[in-house]
Amino acid sequence: MQEATLREVCAKYKVSRRAVQGYEKAGIVKPTGKNKMGYLLYDTATQERIGIIRMYQDIGFSVREIKEIIDAPKISAKPILEKQLEKLKKERSRIEEQIEILYDLIQKR
Repeated sequence: MQEATLREVCAKYKVSRRAVQGYEKAGIVKPTGKNKMGYLLYDTATQERIGIIRMYQDIGFSVREIKEIIDAPKISAKPILEKQLEKLKKERSRIEEQIEILYDLIQKR
């Protein structure tokens, strides 16, 4: 993979331009250069990092939390990841209960 413009990175990872700018503001990514037209460029490693950030956001982490996790050694990030896993399991249980309630309501109608 080669350097890509902000537009290309956004399309590839289905992330908004504003989100990438937020990552830059938070200090978790930065462009690696500019092309002759003045567009920001991102190298392969930065593009992959944006993909990882996006994955963490998809599983419920804030940018602030991602900043803590992304550069932490695996051992120190483990408790944070385990806590999020428990949070998501509770949310799944709550959603499953709501689905059951809806099935019951549908059956009664």
